[in-house]
Amino acid sequence: MKQESKIPQATTKRLPLYYRFIQNFAQEGMERISSKELSEAMKIDSATIRRDFSYFGALGKKGYGYDVQHLLKFFSQTLDQHEATKVALIGVGNLGSALLKYNFQKNHNTHIVVAFDSKAPKEGKMISNIPVFHPDLLEEKYAEYGAELAILTVSPRSAQKIADRLATMNAKGILNFTPERITVPDKMQLLTIDLSVELQALIYLIRNQEE
Repeated sequence: MKQESKIPQATTKRLPLYYRFIQNFAQEGMERISSKELSEAMKIDSATIRRDFSYFGALGKKGYGYDVQHLLKFFSQTLDQHEATKVALIGVGNLGSALLKYNFQKNHNTHIVVAFDSKAPKEGKMISNIPVFHPDLLEEKYAEYGAELAILTVSPRSAQKIADRLATMNAKGILNFTPERITVPDKMQLLTIDLSVELQALIYLIRNQEE
């Protein structure tokens, strides 16, 4: 994904959503849209959308809105949709198995190509048509399958050790699903999704809304 350092992470996380909804508008045959229409479809405040878009210059015209095909082309290039991204999954428990089965079916340019699990035999095995190897072979198979980034669904006690190994392999980034607060070198990108924290935040919002 191409981005300038000044773009906030929150905006960066919304870019794939914009692309998905703009694809929907294009498939419906719409030629132009307003920030209000995009806001109603995405359930995001229109001011937020305009602010996000402003980081990329003049994407629309006042009084006209946004040209759908122009946005489609812009976000496709910005998100490198024509570049295939190969992903390695590390940890094939319940969550890892679900990710293997799903394998980003809606993202045609992103796919898990290899996985690793401590219960896998050294010779490997197939799960959901993806080869799964023992972590002892991480360095060898990660390079062999051309993975660029990794998804961590391992136990918390293993997360930092795996992250350190990925750093020495020059992995470009990690999507961390463990509750462990791992650290990586500045050259690597790291995103952490702690499902328990997100759930607790949701419960807090619900309970405070009821008061």
